[in-house]
Order: sequence, then C-alpha cells, then structure tokens
Amino acid sequence: MARAWVSGRMRYESPGVGATGASRGARSAHVVVIANEKGGSGKTTTAMHVVVALLKAGQKVACIDVDSRQRSLTRYVANRRLWARKRGVPLELPDHHAVDRASGRNVDENEAAEFAAFASAITAVEHSHDFVVIDTPATDSHLMRLAHAMADTLVTPLNDSFVDFDVLAHIDPESYEITETNHYADVVTEARRQRRIIEEAAADWIVVRNRVGQFETRNGRNLQEGLQSLGRKLGFRMSDGFSERVVYRELFPRGLTVLDTLNESTLGQKPSLAHQAARQEVRVLIDSLRLPIDERGRRRAAARAEWQRNSGQPLDDAEFIA
Repeated sequence: MARAWVSGRMRYESPGVGATGASRGARSAHVVVIANEKGGSGKTTTAMHVVVALLKAGQKVACIDVDSRQRSLTRYVANRRLWARKRGVPLELPDHHAVDRASGRNVDENEAAEFAAFASAITAVEHSHDFVVIDTPATDSHLMRLAHAMADTLVTPLNDSFVDFDVLAHIDPESYEITETNHYADVVTEARRQRRIIEEAAADWIVVRNRVGQFETRNGRNLQEGLQSLGRKLGFRMSDGFSERVVYRELFPRGLTVLDTLNESTLGQKPSLAHQAARQEVRVLIDSLRLPIDERGRRRAAARAEWQRNSGQPLDDAEFIA
C-alpha cells in the first residue's frame, strides 16, 4: 500500500518504513522511545517514570501509547489523573495520546487508520512540547518500526536473563560468545540507519538492565560481558534499571511513581525504605539517559515547587504591607 506522511520532523513512504527526506521546524520535540519485543521487561513502568521525571524538571511532555491492545501507559496516566482528583493532590500530568486499534477486515486499511492516528498525535505535539515519550507494544508492527525510526533516544528495558538477551542476539552455550544478532536488534539497526540518512545522526540507544540479581553470579557476569560485547558491535550504551521491587507494581493503580511526593496523602500509607531505594534507582537511570533538559524548564519546576510549598501558608502581613 502506498502512503506518505509529511511532518515537521521527517517524511516516510511505504511499503516498509522508509525515510526519504526531512525538514526541521523551528522547534521539534526530543523523541524518547521505550521499546523491546520481549514482553514483561518493564517498558511501561520505565516510560511513566521518564515522563514524570521530565515533568518534574519543568519540561512540557507529551506521551503516545501505540500499544493498542494492552494500553498500559494509557491506563497508568488515567489512574494518575483519577488519584489526583480523588485525593486533591497536585500531580503532574502529561499531554497523553493513544492510538486506537483498528478492527476492520482489511489489514491494509487497519494499518492506514492506525498510521493516520499516530501521525495526528505526533503532528499535534511535536512543535509544542519539549519531549515526546512513546511506549511501544512487545510485537513487531508498522507503528513499532515507525516509532523506532523517529527516536532521538531509544530505551530498551531488558530483564537480567538470557531469555531476554535472546531478542538481541544468539550466543554459543559454552563460550557465551555472540554467534549472530537476532530479529529485534536487526529492527533497531535498520531504524537507526534510516535515521542516519535523514539527520546524519543515529538515535542514542540505551539498553537498561532490569531485575538484576542482588548477588553477582557467574551467569550474571556472562550476561553482562555478552551485553558489553554486543553493545560495542551494535552501538548501544548500558544502564542499570529497576530492581525486582513490589513497590513499582503497587504504585500503578494510583498512577504514582517513586519520584512523586510519597506520604499518607498521596500514597495512602507511609513510605518505606523500599520507596527511597527505588527512587534512587530511578534517578540513576534518568541521569544515565542524558536527556537534553534545558535550564528554562528547571526554573519553571523550581518556581512551581516553591509555590506548592507556600500555597497553604498564610501571608506574612509585614511582608505584604512592605
């Protein structure tokens, strides 16, 4: 099916997701794509924490959920909005968009409808926001590939397991040397090649190791060495991610993250040491992504925090008169 979409960021033509030209507007949002073809790796949890971290840094953030079946990020944002309303707490909210799943009988028509919805969402936010965070499905699809080709920063959460490692590459069972790259790594390589054609710069790719074991094992060392070797081959960086903590799952129904002010008003209970440890993990991850957070946004965030601290305090009459 022939189709073309022209935006301020780039032009795509199909079949395939071929990038054939580009023009930058005066301002274009930095696109962060959270992706992995392996389910259960922590994509949505990572996406929401990146969104909230950027919002707290004073950035204007939009997010797009292209996982039309699961819609986990959409539910996370809805939970956050509802909890803020029920508790009367000021929680930062992104400008959220979701791509609905087309359910017609014709595959080409379904893809065209979903493509149009995605294009509409991107067009609506790319020149009015500082960042766009895209959460992708754990399947290979036309929108998943399109998102990869648009990424300025690509984040791939990966559980600390050779089962998850297999989406990137196959290894020799004795030497643990890489024998060949696997399907998802090939998808990313092609998307970055397309991006390089457009802007002469590939996406910054970070593979995030989630659920790393508490104690170093031979298996863990072999996995880390395999990732380091593969990173040199494919051109990605590595970062530590989230440990196996119940706290991340507990926060989802309220739409909260460990970066929020967690107290009895927001959380419904007193925070624990696990919340503090999780917050430090997220901060380390956000720093490792090296996102271009500008100073103007930081000043906005500081002013908002100051207002929130003082909004419940009575006016000082002497200062007011002076």
